[in-house]
Amino acid sequence: MSAAPAYSEDKGGSAGPGEPEYGHDPASGGIFSSDYKRHDDLKEMLDTNKDSLKLEAMKRIVAMIARGKNASDLFPAVVKNVACKNIEVKKLVYVYLVRYAEEQQDLALLSISTFQRGLKDPNQLIRASALRVLSSIRVPIIVPIMMLAIKEAASDMSPYVRKTAAHAIPKLYSLDSDQKDQLIEVIEKLLADKTTLVAGSVVMAFEEVCPERIDLIHKNYRKLCNLLIDVEEWGQVVIISMLTRYARTQFLSPTQNESLLEENPEKAFYGSEEDEAKGPGPEEAAATALPSRKPYVMDPDHRLLLRNTKPLLQSRSAAVVMAVAQLYFHLAPKAEVGVIAKALVRLLRSHSEVQYVVLQNVATMSIKRRGMFEPYLKSFYIRSTDPTQIKVLKLEVLTNLANETNIPTVLREFQTYIRSMDKDFVAATIQAIGRCATNIGRVRDTCLNGLVQLLSNRDELVVAESVVVIKKLLQMQPAQHGEIIKHLAKLTDNIQVPMARASILWLIGEYCEHVPRIAPDVLRKMAKSFTAEEDIVKLQVINLAAKLYLTNSKQTKLLTQYVLSLAKYDQNYDIRDRARFTRQLIVPSEQGGALSRHAKKLFLAPKPAPVLESSFKDRDHFQLGSLSHLLNAKATGYQELPDWPEEAPDPSVRNVEVPEWTKCSNREKRKEKEKPFYSDSEGESGPTESADSNPESDSESDSKSSSESSSGESSSESDNEDEDEEKGRSSESEQSEEEGERKKTKKRKKVAEGHRAGSSSDEGSDSSSSSSESEVTSESEEEQVEATSWRRKTAPSSKSAPAAKEISLLDLEDFTPPSVQAVSPPMIVSTSLVTDLEGLTLTDSSLVPSLLSPVPGAGRQELLHRVAGEGLAVDYAFSRQPFPADPHMVSVHIHFSNSSENPIKGLRVGAPKLPAGISIQEFPEIESLAPGESTTAVMGINFCDSTQAANFQLCTETRQFYVSIQPPVGELMAPVFMSENEFKKEQGKLTGMNEITEKLTLPDTCRSDHIVVQKVTTTANLGRVPCGTSDEYRFAGRTLTSGSLVLLTLDARPAGAAQLTVNSEKMVIGTMLVKDVIQALTQ
Repeated sequence: MSAAPAYSEDKGGSAGPGEPEYGHDPASGGIFSSDYKRHDDLKEMLDTNKDSLKLEAMKRIVAMIARGKNASDLFPAVVKNVACKNIEVKKLVYVYLVRYAEEQQDLALLSISTFQRGLKDPNQLIRASALRVLSSIRVPIIVPIMMLAIKEAASDMSPYVRKTAAHAIPKLYSLDSDQKDQLIEVIEKLLADKTTLVAGSVVMAFEEVCPERIDLIHKNYRKLCNLLIDVEEWGQVVIISMLTRYARTQFLSPTQNESLLEENPEKAFYGSEEDEAKGPGPEEAAATALPSRKPYVMDPDHRLLLRNTKPLLQSRSAAVVMAVAQLYFHLAPKAEVGVIAKALVRLLRSHSEVQYVVLQNVATMSIKRRGMFEPYLKSFYIRSTDPTQIKVLKLEVLTNLANETNIPTVLREFQTYIRSMDKDFVAATIQAIGRCATNIGRVRDTCLNGLVQLLSNRDELVVAESVVVIKKLLQMQPAQHGEIIKHLAKLTDNIQVPMARASILWLIGEYCEHVPRIAPDVLRKMAKSFTAEEDIVKLQVINLAAKLYLTNSKQTKLLTQYVLSLAKYDQNYDIRDRARFTRQLIVPSEQGGALSRHAKKLFLAPKPAPVLESSFKDRDHFQLGSLSHLLNAKATGYQELPDWPEEAPDPSVRNVEVPEWTKCSNREKRKEKEKPFYSDSEGESGPTESADSNPESDSESDSKSSSESSSGESSSESDNEDEDEEKGRSSESEQSEEEGERKKTKKRKKVAEGHRAGSSSDEGSDSSSSSSESEVTSESEEEQVEATSWRRKTAPSSKSAPAAKEISLLDLEDFTPPSVQAVSPPMIVSTSLVTDLEGLTLTDSSLVPSLLSPVPGAGRQELLHRVAGEGLAVDYAFSRQPFPADPHMVSVHIHFSNSSENPIKGLRVGAPKLPAGISIQEFPEIESLAPGESTTAVMGINFCDSTQAANFQLCTETRQFYVSIQPPVGELMAPVFMSENEFKKEQGKLTGMNEITEKLTLPDTCRSDHIVVQKVTTTANLGRVPCGTSDEYRFAGRTLTSGSLVLLTLDARPAGAAQLTVNSEKMVIGTMLVKDVIQALTQ
């Protein structure tokens, strides 16, 4: 092949197969090529009349651009084809123009009339491309044309064109910020758009142009929450970030009143007129009698945001998961933040870049919410293949998570890391050991001894870092460690790292009274090598000399004068100044000032021990997941996270007026019976959240309908969804609609909600009020509080309620014994089980006691013996009843007996010393307990799904008794009832490491159904699941704090060994439960 064609294609990037490509610079071989022939073949192809040649030329040009080659000289030839009738060519021309319109503005302006015609093209892709090119021409003179084009595109029939209009808004704003008011009008119009394709783009435009205008979000808040699940991933990130800041300005902090945290079931957000007419009840009157610290009630819109973002923790996009995690961290109550831990740990299996960002955020979170990541401690262990920056971040997290329980494991892990070849990582490990020793006093001596052993390491960097850390630790207890100081003094001959030498000299000078013989000798050696030392060491030698002169001038006077004379003529002016200052201060002279009399106080003043803190301690004032948080500095364009308001702004601003003609029919409502796409049972806490609120609550129904619909739904259907939302919020509805809702309820409600609906079937507006109430309480624990209070509230009216028209499980309440209502634990009946049981006759009520009455756990256990308690005997028992103040807590009945001769006064709980995550709700103070009397109090303990003991003080007026309550693993859960199919489905999700299987031999006394069920339910607070086979027993429950499923299967086959299987996300709980159940069955 001749060289001519090769040179003619220089910089063309389209050399044929086997031909060499010539570079741009002269040194690459194209030094003699003529530029005027460059791309001639492409220009000829673009000038031809054949569309096929034009298409081929445009493909080659776009390929050149994709490879990073310069194709700007082809602009005149390409722009002529903007009016080409071939749709494929036109698309590629627009792709080229978007890239080069900004560089070749004059030529692009010549074709502006063609772009304007393109805005009217019947093809939506051409309309969008024309607008994109127009917004890429950065010339102020065409701003009015761009504004007109954006306004027209914002009203376009195609959501794709409207999305492009939203993208063009920030471009126009950066070109001419005076257009802000007009652009805000367009943004307001696009924010009302009901399609998921537009939502993310318009919120991005909102963030760029007018992030302070939160009033534009009010009317669209609920719609954005419900559309969120269907928006594309980057749109989800932008919307979640914006809604985080919006929520911080519109809702109250869920942690402001943590001790009284409850979702108030007595008065829903949407109260009915009848409730107001009845006047305040006794409980409301009691609440008003306490003017200070009203209980916190979560706004239903706040709950809507948390509920609709939770499924996105399962997103495949790390950015979306990180966005939801920061939203929960900044907005959720403490008890609910734990759900993000598992999702963030999952991201640690991604690329190192993703790991780096996630670990930065985990390091910040783990300082304030340590208990959240403690179960996943091993996920932060360091692999040999990790990059250094990942290793250092994992070390940071491990140090933050270290506590008295897991510190032996963490220190063993650190021992391994010290043998690494990565010296920076080893240095960081030694610093981490120092931090652990500072934070956990129990292991301080162990860490100190380990660091002293490292002083004999061959690697000088390891020794040097150990010296620096030992210096900080010795400051805490210098009197006990004189031997270590002597050992360090001997190292001055060997260690050459300046920082380590300086640290040793500082220690000897500061505690010279502990080593009176060694200190002068160290000064003598350092005076010899003074001129060869580094500056930082010289400064410490001067300090050592001054301190020894003040404490032992007899031996060191001459040495000190010698050192100060050497320093006086040093090259570094800092050292010269320090020497002059020190001489005037310590050596008394006739002209010496008043300061020399106080020299001892100045040099030998007691110094506070250094506090070794995490570098991530104060980073949480930046929004997590942001660039500013990553850099720990405010980046350009960063918007501060607002503080929570003192008083909640008016929530009615988010209500939307909907015209009458958009009301949807019952047929459309029936669509909601279908199971939602996302199964929330895969989440970590709470039961299936799609059934958490009444189907009548509109935002829930809107969420379901939006998640099932595609982005191409017609606008009339979207209107119907919005109307469905509004109708749930009104307290008045027609009787026929109530009947339709009630039928739906049978399919979706849980038993606790069924009790409510059955007892108030004749109260139209009350029923509507209760349905909206459920929107406030979305998690399972909140529903328990709500169900209990509703039964208490509607008990008198249930007697006069008319008989229900249909027979269903909801009506079985009338046939339960009177005692059942007072003690029924939180139980959830799944959708399919209700369907299965709908045909039950009322005479078949044998199922009810087994479903509803709790099985008592172990009997009373001694908390304080009467001898130790000086006549006060205290026992405790786990009641297995829901604790009213906080459903996450285990209800513990404390029984007090006074066997002394004097009354015991002021019985209360003192300051508890609790591990991270564990909290206590104290019982009310018992004013006096007379001799021979007994009383019982109820307290709640949140064990945070662990069997760690809750240590606290029982106080009287005169004494304090340290007591401890340690729960059996079976008391950390509440029963859940589900069908056999659902049990198998959930069990299928919890396999592998989440499944523990053990074989056991059942004694002959434990072969009957009654005994097996009794022993299992006595050991663990689980609910029985129906089973088709006679030799198999199934039980289900959820952990109280995180709501993780615990499934237990016992295969008691007649021949051979029985098999016990426990499936649970909480592997530790599963292992302990297997041991306890086997012990109970084989006794």
